[in-house]
Amino acid sequence: SQHSRADSLRLASLSLLAFAAEAACPCGTTAAKMSGIMEYNGAAVIAMAGKDCVAIASDKRYGIRNQTMGCQMKKVFQMNDKVLVGLTGLATDQQTLEQKFRFRSNMYRLREERDMNPKAFANMVSSLLYESRFGPYFCEPVVAGLLDDNTPFLSGMDLLGAQVITDDFMVAGDCTEALYGLCETLYTPQMGPDALFETLAQCLLSGVDRDCLAGWGGVVHILTPEGLTTKHLKGRMD
Repeated sequence: SQHSRADSLRLASLSLLAFAAEAACPCGTTAAKMSGIMEYNGAAVIAMAGKDCVAIASDKRYGIRNQTMGCQMKKVFQMNDKVLVGLTGLATDQQTLEQKFRFRSNMYRLREERDMNPKAFANMVSSLLYESRFGPYFCEPVVAGLLDDNTPFLSGMDLLGAQVITDDFMVAGDCTEALYGLCETLYTPQMGPDALFETLAQCLLSGVDRDCLAGWGGVVHILTPEGLTTKHLKGRMD
């Protein structure tokens, strides 16, 4: 069938990636090889909570290890008026998961006659990832959105769907150590949309400058009760 053929092709591609990781690091552990697959294309995502608003940002680079192939890659997707999701990890799995998330979100809308709130969406993402735990998608999603009372909601998870929910900021990607340090330094609670954008932009641009696998510009999405605003950032192109 079409699904079994697609699954066979996906398993074959993952086998090739695992072989490439083993060739690059023949004496490495399983964790090291999996880390190599997670960093194969490069990504950086930050989400931050403000006062009745939330923002999520990502870099634009698409690469194959250290070789840059493009600088307009989309890594943050809007699922509905109140939910955004950022994806880091293997680019092919990012595209697959984005389609699956959108399908399940649309089916929920048809069945329930309402949109998923961010908490329900995060639980759906966690369940979907855990379903494939024996042949996981090599992605670490970050969910950002506004609840019914416009309270910010942030959730991140690993490739098996283990959730972490926070009320300040969430980072994912290759340069998490640098991003964490900048966020802890610059973040303050209850920021408005403009201050949130400035803080998030500075954290992203400074963080990706410390990592050769992410960068080449960025994009910031600010979600408020009035709607979504998207701003593009110019970064170092080297």
